Amino acid sequence: MADKKDYYEVLGVSKNASEADIKKAYRKLAKEHHPDSNPDNAESDHRFNEATEAYEVLGDSDKKAKYDQFGHAAFSNGGGAGSQNYSDMGDIFGDFFGDFFGGGSRRRNPNAPTKGADLRASIQLDFGEAVFGVDKEIQITVSEVCEPCSGSGAKKGTSAETCAVCHGSGQVRFNQQTLFGTVQNVRTCNSCGGSGKTIKEKCTTCYGSGFVKQKKKISVSIPAGIDHGQTIRLKGKAEPGTNGGPRGDILLTIYVKEHKDLERRGVDVFYNMPISFIQAVLGAEIEVPTLDGTVKYEIKAGTQTHTRFRLRGKGVPHLNNNKVRGDQYVTVIIDVPKKLSAAQQEKLKEFAEISSDEMNQPNKKKSFFDKVKDAF
Repeated sequence: MADKKDYYEVLGVSKNASEADIKKAYRKLAKEHHPDSNPDNAESDHRFNEATEAYEVLGDSDKKAKYDQFGHAAFSNGGGAGSQNYSDMGDIFGDFFGDFFGGGSRRRNPNAPTKGADLRASIQLDFGEAVFGVDKEIQITVSEVCEPCSGSGAKKGTSAETCAVCHGSGQVRFNQQTLFGTVQNVRTCNSCGGSGKTIKEKCTTCYGSGFVKQKKKISVSIPAGIDHGQTIRLKGKAEPGTNGGPRGDILLTIYVKEHKDLERRGVDVFYNMPISFIQAVLGAEIEVPTLDGTVKYEIKAGTQTHTRFRLRGKGVPHLNNNKVRGDQYVTVIIDVPKKLSAAQQEKLKEFAEISSDEMNQPNKKKSFFDKVKDAF
């Protein structure tokens, strides 16, 4: 794990950075090194994946706390950062202590079925696609069985042979003298690398690996309510396993374009609605843009700027239950005109005079709205 960079260093933030600072730093790096903006750039692809891995830990309060305490070792059991598995350490100590005291080796069988490696990918969605869900297609480079050799790795017309050293077991045993006498150890066969088979003439297409890299299109159903930065796991779509093990998974990170008017916060949507001075004073029926199209809403007379009202059920569907939706909050902003015609100015002056007269004649009461109507 020594070759792993510190996650704080990867994102360029301090250990005291706030959640918002961490998210901001990640967004900047993700935008700079996104594969769509840097096609065929291995360095940018590496930086992008590195930053994504760091954010998946530091962007989660629980994982961040573990990382602050234990570093990369906190996730070496497959939990969160994809680093070395603790079972590897168990193998090392098992080999030493188990064999040392005559208990036999605990090393895993090298011929046991092993799950294939996971792959990372990303996709960018429009605001509405993320809200309501969408079917998409991604292209990814993945290993497939080599057709000329049918995955054997051997040249056409030949076949792999049982390893003459380990006789197909993938392991060799040897005796070792210790203070307690002779003990038997087990190690992976160097001749076949633990596969139990050797190939004398390798396939000229896959060079003995049994697999070739291919670009593959995969259909993805994006669920309604997915948010920016979230990841979808596509099970069994990544690298093939060995010895009959299952394929790995594709971890698809979602990036969502911002809407020109609406702002999303969780499952709720926020919108600033401009209205005229007259609409605010006299009241009016306005048309409010929502995710479902425009809806009509009655503004009360005398509405003040920054008044907020709620449209129930006009927000984003919950990710785990798309039948339940958040709300849309609309903040009224009174648009004060910067330029007035001479006639408009004259009417406002009349309104001001009426208002001034009313203040000087307290017994002659007239409502504010009557004064506006008189002036206009």
